[in-house]
Amino acid sequence: MIPTRLAALFAGAALLSACAAGPDYQLPPPAAAETGPFVSAGDGPFSHAQAQDDWWRLYDDPLLDDLVVQALNANRDIAVAAANLAQVRGALGEARSGFLPSTTTSAGAARVRQQNPMTGRFEEGDSFQAGFEAAYEVDFFGRVRRSVEAARADTGAAEALLDSARVTVAAETARAYADLCAANLQIATAQQTLDLQQESADLTGRQFELGRGAGLDVARAQTELESTRATLPPLEAQRDSALFRLAVLTGRPPAQAPIAAAACQVVPEVTTSIPVGDGAALLARRPDVRAAERRLAAATARIGVATASLYPTVTLGGSISSLAADSANLGDDYQFSVGPLISWSFPNILAARSRIRQAGAAADGALASFEQVNLTALQETETALTVYAKALDRRAALQRARDQGERAARLSRMRYEAGVDSFLGVLDAERTLAGLAAQLAQSQAQVANAQIDLFKALGGGWAQDAT
Repeated sequence: MIPTRLAALFAGAALLSACAAGPDYQLPPPAAAETGPFVSAGDGPFSHAQAQDDWWRLYDDPLLDDLVVQALNANRDIAVAAANLAQVRGALGEARSGFLPSTTTSAGAARVRQQNPMTGRFEEGDSFQAGFEAAYEVDFFGRVRRSVEAARADTGAAEALLDSARVTVAAETARAYADLCAANLQIATAQQTLDLQQESADLTGRQFELGRGAGLDVARAQTELESTRATLPPLEAQRDSALFRLAVLTGRPPAQAPIAAAACQVVPEVTTSIPVGDGAALLARRPDVRAAERRLAAATARIGVATASLYPTVTLGGSISSLAADSANLGDDYQFSVGPLISWSFPNILAARSRIRQAGAAADGALASFEQVNLTALQETETALTVYAKALDRRAALQRARDQGERAARLSRMRYEAGVDSFLGVLDAERTLAGLAAQLAQSQAQVANAQIDLFKALGGGWAQDAT
């Protein structure tokens, strides 16, 4: 009977806590200039359709698809972020427990030797005790409610940070794969140049042996040959570095790097228009923006937690206990108590107001951080759009220059073989062609990296259905 009354009393008290101290959180609306179309999206192969979350599938490369899925499932940075989220969710569960009464049960048995006050003799006997206590904080001023709001917002921020880790891992996996392919392409290009220069060196050697050339031409040809050969070791180091990065991103040691990707020489590239959406969709999708917004919500809720300390804390408590000399008689006689406990630290009100000012300043900082993250997200996206468009323009110009360089080298060799021109003209043309070929191969890597930077800025790749 008594526990039932206590439960009813606690339930009624919960209904009384209908107000909460501190400001109610409202999402700050973005400025109109932040939600419109991107100013850089008109200059390049872009569409205003919503950005694709599993953007790596636009490359139509099954090996890249497999590597990204492996990374999203096995990357250790993602595992760390997931563990942090689990920890924050545990804190949320702890905060929610404030809505429930705390209960304590106790039981004990003892052999007691005590002096009889009537006879003066010492007597021994058994003593059994059992009890139950319950206490419930009536959340009149919303301290518990605001604590739960703050913990829930912290959980949302941790979820967004996990999503941010997924975005980063997907982008860096694609980047490592693209760098690997680009390094192999640059090595192949340098090897082609090396083969061409070897032919020129052999030609000058034969001409010199026949008495039709000069030793200076032979030396110049060998100089160009060795100069090109010297570019291979750094490119091979870049290739190996990209392969090792790819291994770690997919949760493997470098010794178990994905060999299937090691031979790639085709740099992944999206050849269709890239869907980029608009500013409003970007701010709603990017995990760092959502994390900053959740941190602002948590900081706002903690103003309420601090404000609630200005008011008294009301706790309803009750207990029931029984004491007997025989365990079979426990419950025959019992005692209980029910009543409120009011505590109020009003003599230290200045400390409470200082905590409120601290919480308010933290909320102001969180608001400024949220606004800055919005601006940074827009800036990164606009920059990525223009860098990608200009990288395409540069590659197209280098492609045209390389084609003309090949023609010039071919004509110079024909003129030299016909005895019309000196070998210096051949060396000049081949040196120019080698430089243009290297720049074109490098520009392929720059285009790929610019594409990946754009996808990363757009914030795709975190949703679970993307995997």
